Amino acid sequence: MKPLILIDGSSWLYRAFHALPRLSAPDGSPTGAIFGMGNMLKKLLKDYEPDQIAVIFDPRGKTFRHERYPEYKANRPPVPPELSAQFEPICRLVTLLGLPLLQMDGVEADDVIATLARQAAEQEQPVLVVSGDKDLAQIVNARVHLLDTMKDRLLDADGVFEKFGVRPDQIIDYLALMGDSSDNVPGIPGVGAKTAAKWLASYASLDEIVARADEVKGKIGERLRDHLEQLPLARELVTVRDDLELALDAGALQRGARDLEGYAAFCDEFGFRRWLDELQAQGEAPARQAEQAALTVHTVLTEEQLEDLATQLEASEAFAVDTETDSLDAHQARLVGMSFAISGEAGWYLPLGHDYLGVPEQLPLSRVRERLGELLADQSRPKIAQHGKYDMHVLARHDLPLRGLRYDTMVESYVLNATATRHDMDSLAMHYLGRRTISFAEVAGKGKKQLTFNQIDLEQASEYAAEDAAVTYALHQHLAGELARAPDLQRVYDEIERPLIPVLQAIEARGVLVSRELLAQASHEFAERMQDMEIRAYELAGSEFNLNSPNQLKVILFEQLGLPTLRKTPKGEPSTAEDVLQELAEQHALPQLILDWRALAKLRSTYTEKLPESINPHTGRIHTSYHQAVAATGRLSSADPNLQNIPIRNDDGRRIRQAFIAPDGRRIVALDYSQIELRLMAHLSQDPGLIEAFVQDQDIHSRTAAEVFDLAPEAVESRHRRAAKAINFGLIYGISAFGLARNLGIGRNEAQAHMDRFFQRYPGVARYMDETRERAREQGYVQTMFGRRLYLPDIRDRNPNRRQAAERVAINAPLQGSAADIIKLAMCAIHQQRAEDSRLDLIMQVHDELVFEVDSAAAESLRDELREQMEQVVSLDVPLKVDAGLGANWDEAHG
Repeated sequence: MKPLILIDGSSWLYRAFHALPRLSAPDGSPTGAIFGMGNMLKKLLKDYEPDQIAVIFDPRGKTFRHERYPEYKANRPPVPPELSAQFEPICRLVTLLGLPLLQMDGVEADDVIATLARQAAEQEQPVLVVSGDKDLAQIVNARVHLLDTMKDRLLDADGVFEKFGVRPDQIIDYLALMGDSSDNVPGIPGVGAKTAAKWLASYASLDEIVARADEVKGKIGERLRDHLEQLPLARELVTVRDDLELALDAGALQRGARDLEGYAAFCDEFGFRRWLDELQAQGEAPARQAEQAALTVHTVLTEEQLEDLATQLEASEAFAVDTETDSLDAHQARLVGMSFAISGEAGWYLPLGHDYLGVPEQLPLSRVRERLGELLADQSRPKIAQHGKYDMHVLARHDLPLRGLRYDTMVESYVLNATATRHDMDSLAMHYLGRRTISFAEVAGKGKKQLTFNQIDLEQASEYAAEDAAVTYALHQHLAGELARAPDLQRVYDEIERPLIPVLQAIEARGVLVSRELLAQASHEFAERMQDMEIRAYELAGSEFNLNSPNQLKVILFEQLGLPTLRKTPKGEPSTAEDVLQELAEQHALPQLILDWRALAKLRSTYTEKLPESINPHTGRIHTSYHQAVAATGRLSSADPNLQNIPIRNDDGRRIRQAFIAPDGRRIVALDYSQIELRLMAHLSQDPGLIEAFVQDQDIHSRTAAEVFDLAPEAVESRHRRAAKAINFGLIYGISAFGLARNLGIGRNEAQAHMDRFFQRYPGVARYMDETRERAREQGYVQTMFGRRLYLPDIRDRNPNRRQAAERVAINAPLQGSAADIIKLAMCAIHQQRAEDSRLDLIMQVHDELVFEVDSAAAESLRDELREQMEQVVSLDVPLKVDAGLGANWDEAHG
C-alpha cells in the first residue's frame, strides 16, 4: 500500500527561502523560495510516485494557541517581504502540479497533518510526514514516519529515539521541559536536549519529574522547582492536536494531473528555463504560445531567393548572422547552414549541407561564397551574433571570413550583468524578452537518437535557425539600449570585451603544439609512482583497499586507524575531503599519502592521458576554447581542454608544461604580470607604504614581514616572508583571522594580532576595505577601475555567512577584475599593433600570463618589446612589472 504523503509546506517554504541564494524573475521579483520548493516537490514526486498527497500550510494570522497564550510566537520577526511575495506563486505551483493544498484558519499545519495522519493510520495506511519540524516527532508510530528531505533522513520510532534520545510518546514532555525560544514557549531555564532526555530516561514522564522534583540536585534542580508552574502551559502549547474537524478526510487527498499549459506559462513567467527544458526532454512540453510562433521564416533555396537575401542585407544598417553545424567543435564542425535577420520578427535560413534522403536541392557553398563572401568579410558593415567567436571559426574554415562583428549578445549580456542569468541565447531570450525559443532537443531529439543538424528536415531546421537569428537581433536591440544607459559598462564592452573577440578567435585558431612523447613518458612515470604509493598506503593501513574509494577510505581512517571525525557529510558520514585529510595528516602519514596520490591521479587523468586525445588531427595542435562570459570577475577560463589549472609550483606540473613545445625555428615566450593584484591594491587604496614599496621595487613580502613582525629588513627570514606572503594575499581575498590562523598553523589570536599590525602599518588598505564594503552595501555592486560591475545580491542578506562571503567578494572582485581587464587590454593592444607581424603568435592566456610562439631569430628582442608593451598598457600610481622568459618549451620559458 503506497503511503499518504503529507508535506509541511510552511517548514519547506522557510527552509527553501534560507537555503537558496537570492534568485529573481525577469521582472525582478524574488523566486529563490519558489525555485527551491518546486525542485523539492518534483524530486519527492519522482522518488515516491504517490497516489495520495497534500501540501499543508500554516494559516495567516493567529491560531488557537494565541488565544490560550497571547505571547505565543511573540518574539518572531515579521515575515520578510521577499518571502511573503513568493507565497501566492508557490500555492499556484502546488496546484499546477496536481497536488491538494490545505490551509485552515486558526489551526497550524502541524495539527492538520497530525489529524490526517491519525485518520490514515486508523485505516492501516502508511503515512510519510515530510518535515524537519521536531514537534511532529510526537506523532511517529508504527504507521507514521517522518521524512526530512533536507538531510535525506527517514525517522521511525527507533530513529526518533536515536535523534532525540527519547521515544515518540515522550516528545511532548521533552519539548515542554526545554521550551521553544522560536515559538516563545516557556520551559525550564537551562534545560537543553541532553538534560531533558536524561530526566525522561530516569523518570519516564513529565508528571513523574514534577512529582519527584525534589530529587533533582544542583542549580538545575532549583530552576526546575522554581518554574514548575510553567510546565502545564508549555506541555499544552507543544502538543500537536490530531482531533480536528476537517473539510476533507485523508482518503480524499488524491494526486491530480498536472496542468501542463499552466505550468509552462508559470515557468515562462518566472524564468525557470531549466524546468521547461525538463518538460521538453520528457516530451511533455505544450505548444509554444501563438504570439511567439508568429515569426516569418524564409528558406533560401534558389538564386532569386539568394539575391533577395543579399539585397536586404546590403540595405540594412546591421544584420544578425548565425551558423548551423554538425558539431559543437568549432575547429572540426562542418557548415550545414546559415541564418540571417534584420529584425526580430523575421529570419532567413540558407541551407548548405542537409543530406537526408529526399532533401530539396540546396545552393552550392561556392555560389554563396561568391555572393555573400565580400559582405561577410566587410569590416565596415556591422554584424550581430550570439557567441560569434564560434561562427567566426566555422566560417573561416569554410573560406567565408566573418569580420565587422560589432555586437555579440552573449558578451553584451555578460557586461551588463554577469550573474543575472546564463548567457546562452535561450536563457537570454527568456530573461530579457520573456520569449521561449525552440530548443535544439525539440528539433533534433535527445540522447543516442539525437540527430545532427544536417539530418533535420528543412522545414523544422528553417524555423529553428531563422528564430536564432531573429532572436539574436531582438536581444541586441534590448541589450544595446541597456548598455547605453550605463556609460561605464558601454566602455567595458567597446574598449575591452568586443575587441577581445577576434583576439581569442586568433589564439584558438592557432592552437598550441604539445609533444605526445613527453606526455606519454610523464604518464608512465606517474603511473609507476602511483603504484608505489598504493603499496606504501597498504602498509600504513594494514590491509589493501581502493585508494579512490571514499567509503573504503572511511573504514581505514576512522575504524581501523581510529582517527577522529573532523567533519561529516550531509548524509552524516565522516568526510574525507581534501581539507579534512590535510588536518588528519598532522596525526598520521596515510592521509598525506592519499592527498599526494589523488593529486598525481588528477594530473594523469586530466592532462597526461587526456591532452593527446585533444590534438586536432588536421592541425596537429591543441585548440582550447576560451570562455569570455563565465567568470563574474571578468577573468577568462578555458575548456576542452582546460589549460589554466596545470600546476606551476611542483615538479609534476612542470613535467606537463615541458610538453608544451615550440615548433622548429621558433621559441616560447612567457610573460607574467608580477603581483598584479597587490599592485592594484596599492593603486586603489592609495596607501603610502604600499605605493612606496612598489615604486622602490622592494620585495613586498619581505617588507610586510618587517612591518608585521617589527623586524629590521636584514633580520627577515624565509619563515617570516612566507607568513607575510600568506597575509598579503589572504587579506586581498578577505581572509578572516580564523582562515589566516589555519593557513599559517598558528592560533587565532596570534593571526588576529598579525592582521591588526598589518592594518596599522598600511592604514590606507583598511580604509579602502571599509569604504568598499560600505559602497557595495549602498549600491549592490562593486566596480573595477575600468567600470566593470560585479553585482552582490547577498551583500545585505540576513544570513551573516552569506553576507560576510559577499563582503569578501566585494574586497577582492575589484582587484581580480581590474587585473583581468588589464591583461585583456594588453591582449587587444598587442593584437591590434602586431596583427601583420608574422614573427609571433599569441597561443595561450593563463591567469596573469600570456604565452607566445616567436621566431627564434628575433626571440630576445620580441620578448623585450612585448614585456614593455604589457607594462605600459595602463598607467597606475605604481609600476606594472612583467616577468619575461624564453625557452624551447613553456616550463623553460616560465622558469
